[in-house]
Amino acid sequence: MNRNVSAITAMALLVTVVAACRKPPADDKSSAQPAQQAAPAQQAATTPATPPPAEPPKPMPAELPAVLARVNGEDVARADFDRLIKNMEIGARQQIPAERRDEIFRRSLDQLITYTLLRQESKARKLEVTTAEVDARVADMRKQFTSEGEFRKALKERGMTVERLREDARIDMVITKMMEAEVASLPPATDQEARDFYQKNPDKFQQPEAVRASHILIPTGNADAAAKQQLRTQVESVLKMAKSGTDFGQLAREYSKDGSAAQGGDLGFFPRGQMVPAFEQAAWPLNVGEISGIVETQFGFHIIKLTERRAASTVPFEQVSGQIQQFLSEQKKQQRAEAFVAELKKKARIEVLI
Repeated sequence: MNRNVSAITAMALLVTVVAACRKPPADDKSSAQPAQQAAPAQQAATTPATPPPAEPPKPMPAELPAVLARVNGEDVARADFDRLIKNMEIGARQQIPAERRDEIFRRSLDQLITYTLLRQESKARKLEVTTAEVDARVADMRKQFTSEGEFRKALKERGMTVERLREDARIDMVITKMMEAEVASLPPATDQEARDFYQKNPDKFQQPEAVRASHILIPTGNADAAAKQQLRTQVESVLKMAKSGTDFGQLAREYSKDGSAAQGGDLGFFPRGQMVPAFEQAAWPLNVGEISGIVETQFGFHIIKLTERRAASTVPFEQVSGQIQQFLSEQKKQQRAEAFVAELKKKARIEVLI
């Protein structure tokens, strides 16, 4: 078996673990959060979205050959490519859309080619990691699962074994070590560079008007009318306690069936348009400290308490300077890494066979 997919396969497993911990999109009815879109636009500096390709990708054959490319004489095998695509689909929990097949397949093939180059270069430099480092990496992946059985199931779904995962992790760590060495000498972004960025990108530091609220959520799921009425009766009892002065945060921790319960129901700040309509329409008119009646959304019954209001403003430089410097420093590293890969590709003998 060709090892081209090594670190990418290991990372696909990690991506799936992380994705499982994220809040689903708001239109997913399984979500207990009323959020309708991404977090409020209060990030000081964010990486711009990847622009669409300048021209349509070259069509991929309906039936792929056994070898898709060669990198310095080493095959990039279809078996490894298929495994990478399968891992992507498992991570995304959906098949690749037919209309994006050429784009995603071409990008995935380029990733395998790049990975092969990096692995070859790290081997040429005789870079190594210790068994203890590999053990720690695999242990980190394993503990993201609720049980050993779930961990083994995830491996099986990807056609993996623990032994192969260990080897994949080792290669991934070696490549990471090489890339870190390549960017280690870059100086961090300066305060002046951060100020220049801040002054040239005023739109990135606009903070919209926002409110902060806490809520108690009792999900209704697929409850029938009778069960739903029972849940509403329960919510009415909780609302009565909240209105009578019982600590709202304590009630949320005790009764709310939402991820925010551990924080006393706190949802943080959100601008207009982020929450589903019924939730937003109930929350925004409230005065600070005021508690709503029962609010029904597709997620269930909510009780909302408005805790703070914030006017629209420009985020002061002093408040975001550290974030900007970190962003610019990471941007430098990314640019250097891309240049390094481009240099390897320029020197390599790459044959794309499809």
